[in-house]
Amino acid sequence: MAAAWPELEAAARERRRELSLPGAAVAERVAAGGGRLPAALLALPLLQSLELSGCAALRELGPGVAAALPALHTLVLRGNALGPAGLGAGLGGALPALRILDLSGNGLEALPAALGGAAADAEPPGAAAAFPQLRSLNLSGNRLRELGPGLARAAPQLQALLLSGNRLRALPGGLLPPPAAAAAVPGGPFPLLSRLEAADNEVEELGADIAALPALKSLDVANNHLRELPSALADCPRLKEANFRGNQLKDKRLEKMVNGCQTKAILDYLRAGGRGKGRAESTREEARKKKREKQQKKDGGDGEQDEVEEASKLLVKVLHVTENPAPVVVKVSPGVKDVRPFIVCCVLKGVNLKPGNALKRFLSAQTKLHEDICEKRTVATIATHDLQLIKAPLMYDVQPPDTLKVTPLGRKEIKAKDLLRQLQLEAEEQRKQKKRQNVSGLHRYLQLLDGKDNYPCLVDADGVVISFPPITNSERTKIRRDTRDLFLEVTSDTSLQICKDVMDTLILKIAELNRSTLENREDSGSDNESDALSGPAALNPSQNAQPMVVEQVRVVDTDGNLKVLYPSKTDLSTVSSLLTVIR
Repeated sequence: MAAAWPELEAAARERRRELSLPGAAVAERVAAGGGRLPAALLALPLLQSLELSGCAALRELGPGVAAALPALHTLVLRGNALGPAGLGAGLGGALPALRILDLSGNGLEALPAALGGAAADAEPPGAAAAFPQLRSLNLSGNRLRELGPGLARAAPQLQALLLSGNRLRALPGGLLPPPAAAAAVPGGPFPLLSRLEAADNEVEELGADIAALPALKSLDVANNHLRELPSALADCPRLKEANFRGNQLKDKRLEKMVNGCQTKAILDYLRAGGRGKGRAESTREEARKKKREKQQKKDGGDGEQDEVEEASKLLVKVLHVTENPAPVVVKVSPGVKDVRPFIVCCVLKGVNLKPGNALKRFLSAQTKLHEDICEKRTVATIATHDLQLIKAPLMYDVQPPDTLKVTPLGRKEIKAKDLLRQLQLEAEEQRKQKKRQNVSGLHRYLQLLDGKDNYPCLVDADGVVISFPPITNSERTKIRRDTRDLFLEVTSDTSLQICKDVMDTLILKIAELNRSTLENREDSGSDNESDALSGPAALNPSQNAQPMVVEQVRVVDTDGNLKVLYPSKTDLSTVSSLLTVIR
């Protein structure tokens, strides 16, 4: 007798467009169905978003997914047991509306050609793209050894390709079609690909054809087996962030640079002739030449432009924990390991949120980061607090849903299980009122805690829960217009590096907003004429402003052993081309 699926019956009855099945809760029924997706799932043609993650019983998709779910735009199958060839013939055909596909954390060793597999591509010339709207493909944490060129044709709009934690040996490798075939791809292969991550693989060769990706902005090949970096990297017109750490390069000067220098400096070095073969003298001479030219300009009275450009850079100062008389410390309990193990924190001082709509822009920026780099909170969650309202030390802990109490933003204190139930009811009401299945606000993130016996929380010295990731932080530490000092927190169930990358980007965004506030001098409601800048100083507000200060925060275990210190000397390097850091 087939297992009952009340969740699917309810989804069909209510004509839902979003469905999230908690992997641990449905594993037994999936196993009873042969390790495949239940047949009843394929009777939901209105479904637009589907997630089934953390199900150790799910070994293959089974046939007919694409034909049965033509409206699907988000498919998340993270942390299951798909593999070694659990996709079989793929998704069963084209998915014209699919925008996000997450297959990370499975055991995939092979992919169908349309998803970048290395198998022979039997697509006829001129065939329609299988995934014309696909923007993000996450294949991290599998066992892939090589890639093929089919993805370039199948997903021409791809913007983010995540390949970390596989067994790839070359990049781009076979991912880019041969020149003759690439010419047949409108706009060239991957014209919009801006983010390429392949850290923690076995990459021995980074090919010069990486420069064929015209929109590439972020490249991560950390912790591979690279011995050289191609000079063609310097020809990537939009490359701003690159992570080459953890590779044993032949050129020891270059190896030192990738561990501590800005991306721009690394690319300049490669452009000048350093390619991992020890030829660095030309770079030194070029640096001396630029220094002489700059000095000559100053001596001739032409240094004003250089000074303006230097003054216009975003600036932050790092306060080391050894220099801080009262550093914040976060202790981590062992229980978070199985729930949401990664956390990075820091203190940011000198923020100005008073003028005009500065606070609104700050909150909007945080929301956008949650949508973009945090991938709708599925890979990381940001929480920002007023430092003055926090009592340290802090404890990152887990508590049962019926024990954890939090005062969510804009609400009264409530138990976590009651909050989630309340949000679920609000989501259902929202669907009915708006006559659509999509929901907004916190309601979109409820499924991220499905199947959890304990919930993560950040607790202050008085036992007050100030953060309940990935759902909400507390009204008690809410940021207001007069807030000057922030406590920043990023958590993830994916990796520590993601936490650091998100924190880097958050600090950069706050620095940009702070400078914009200074430059625009938005009306803060004051009638004091002295608030307005005049004269030469008005041309460069940063001359009158102190840099924001980032204070290091230590995260330790319950015995006091250091787990992570942020920012360390290698942090903030991903945004170093836009941010000057005084250490």
